[in-house]
Amino acid sequence: MTREPTPITLLLVDDHPVVRGGLRGMFATSPDFVVLAEATGGREAVALAERLDPDVVLMDLRMPEGNGVEAITDLTRRRLRCRVLVLTTYDTDSDVIPAIEAGATGYILKDAPPDELFEAVRAVAENRTVLAPPVAARLVARLRTPPEPAAPEDLPALSARERDVLALVAKGTTNREIARKLFISEATVKTHLTHLYTKLRVNDRASAVATAYERGILC
Repeated sequence: MTREPTPITLLLVDDHPVVRGGLRGMFATSPDFVVLAEATGGREAVALAERLDPDVVLMDLRMPEGNGVEAITDLTRRRLRCRVLVLTTYDTDSDVIPAIEAGATGYILKDAPPDELFEAVRAVAENRTVLAPPVAARLVARLRTPPEPAAPEDLPALSARERDVLALVAKGTTNREIARKLFISEATVKTHLTHLYTKLRVNDRASAVATAYERGILC
């Protein structure tokens, strides 16, 4: 007797109800997938992923209730079993690089046809990397072409300790872990982050890392 394959379980993360509804309806047409739940932001997604243990999390990036990169970083830090497939409209370096660095297994765009999306989910569930052609082209171009150095007057004047903190943030390290690695207090870590945000003219960790890559501070 042939055993039916186990469906791939999914968590949909997007702040737009129409997008979530469309995805749920799309996956409902195939017995290969089961949508366990939906989340409207990154923080809710992490909580649901920890509770429901999905095979794949379909993650948007720019959301008001916790952005995707922060959520991917948190999922990676918690060492959850689920794989993350980024599904977004953005393919800029400042979106792609931080998401991949944070631990996303795949990255495709929302204009992908259903069959392509289904195959991407299957691949990510098997821990195979999937990149939309524009995203793959950007990554290849980035590897082949070193970033142009910014003019000296444009470079933020980061201290050595701020650079240490920034490098650890780029690896998805938490404030507590940074404090332990650098032998400083968490309050001092937060102070360094505040100074970093001011100097790089950003508001969060993901933007700080993206800006640092763009300006050649991180490589």
